Amino acid sequence: MTLPLAITMGDAAGIGPEIVAKAFRDAPEVLRGCFVAGDVGTLRRAAAIVRGVGGVELPVAQLDQPAEALSAPTGCVPVLQVIEPQEEMAFGRIQAQAGRAAGDCVFWAARAALCGELAGLVTAPLHKEALAAAGDPYARFPGHTELLQALAAEHLGVAVAGLPVRMMLANDELRVVLVSIHVPLRVAIEEVTTGNIEATLEIAHESVGAALRRPPRIAVAGLNPHAGEGGRFGREEIEIIAPAVGRARARGIDARGPFAPDTVFMRGRGMAEFDVVVAMYHDQGLIPVKYPGVERGVNVTLGLPLVRTSPDHGTAFDIAGSGRADAGSLIAAVRMARQLCR
Repeated sequence: MTLPLAITMGDAAGIGPEIVAKAFRDAPEVLRGCFVAGDVGTLRRAAAIVRGVGGVELPVAQLDQPAEALSAPTGCVPVLQVIEPQEEMAFGRIQAQAGRAAGDCVFWAARAALCGELAGLVTAPLHKEALAAAGDPYARFPGHTELLQALAAEHLGVAVAGLPVRMMLANDELRVVLVSIHVPLRVAIEEVTTGNIEATLEIAHESVGAALRRPPRIAVAGLNPHAGEGGRFGREEIEIIAPAVGRARARGIDARGPFAPDTVFMRGRGMAEFDVVVAMYHDQGLIPVKYPGVERGVNVTLGLPLVRTSPDHGTAFDIAGSGRADAGSLIAAVRMARQLCR
């Protein structure tokens, strides 16, 4: 990479800083050219926890500017202080200050990436309740995806609705793109519209195709059991989903379906038959990806004018500060970001 990759530190009361430190310790070659956008003191505490568990000295190097990450030596955690120095926060508790600090790190990294100063960003987990507790403007956003969408739309001078984005969860065996994200199930069903599905197929075609360097084969899940069983269990497949698939195919997108949602993910496993599956709502798509283990999954935001990946798990308040958190998903997220930055 000719530009550095930023890793935001996440919620300081959770495992974010700890897995970031552990990733620099365990995968220095993967993280070469990366730095932490966060708070030096928080990362020093995390490095001390990691050192205590593994017995390996892990110094924290404070950077003056992002470009210094490209020449930072391995065996340390490069950190750029992008927020005011933080007081030490208690582990495992929802705290407004932790939410505010985590949000500010994402604001900084996103704006730097949008301005061309970064190759992209990898976001360590933040806590949605802590973000909401931090008040305005943080409480406006249910999570990273919506926050980044809003910042990117502002940067481009368009309405948020004019910049549709989608969440993709991926591991070594399966890629899933979602039509809707963090909304109640009743709302998610209402968002199963021909327009939303068409937009999802277009974003998946363009984004996954760019990563694969060829048009992706896309399977589309139905909404109802057995994909509606010919209308016996619901007509959304007939009246909404199939027309969206047909319109996408007419534009040259290799989309097929709708298929029964209880079997379509098996057909996408190993990317043998399909490169990506489009799911109608959050849990329908994420359960199959997360079932093999969250340490293997990566979250990618598609449709943004920047590269953003993240681990496929949350803040894990129950083990924060113990040194037991697994950095595998974060390391996988960095690998994915590097591939997308090429």
